[in-house]
Amino acid sequence: MAVHLTATALPEVVVIEPEVSGDARGFFYESFNSRDFSEHVQAGVKFMQDNHSCSARGVLRGLHYQIAHAQGKLVRVVEGEVFDVTVDIRKSSPRFGKWSGVKLSAENRRQVWVPPGFAHGFVVLSDSAQCLYKTTDYWYPEHERSILWNDPTVGIEWPIDFEPLLSEKDAAGVRLADAEHFE
Repeated sequence: MAVHLTATALPEVVVIEPEVSGDARGFFYESFNSRDFSEHVQAGVKFMQDNHSCSARGVLRGLHYQIAHAQGKLVRVVEGEVFDVTVDIRKSSPRFGKWSGVKLSAENRRQVWVPPGFAHGFVVLSDSAQCLYKTTDYWYPEHERSILWNDPTVGIEWPIDFEPLLSEKDAAGVRLADAEHFE
């Protein structure tokens, strides 16, 4: 596999850095290879949907998850930079309520694998950012949940010095203690 894998503070969450070939014409890299992903990251994963979001500086999306039809996500940034966060919401996990964060950018070409059972979100650090992410299940709005981005019991250290821009849904997120969890 022509990538470098790095575990995060949550061992199931993996940062994937592809090998990039480039010259004066530009660059090329494989952004996804099913066989390699199965062999080196997690076997048996089947992606069902591709999503593309574009957000302005200061937008914070998340922390999202689906209580039924849980989604694994393979996230990357193709324009700009974000601070990407994953929170373990599996009640039986020894890392329940713990988080990990990584900067993803068009420049560093990193991707992050967020397995089912984790909440996910990001804040945009550049003027704008475009994120692409694959999901292992379809989006079911009736099953979507949101944990407050600034829940003090989770204690995410967002690298921001401003009040983020939130959707109404995300502003109405609940604390982890009041959220529905995975077993």
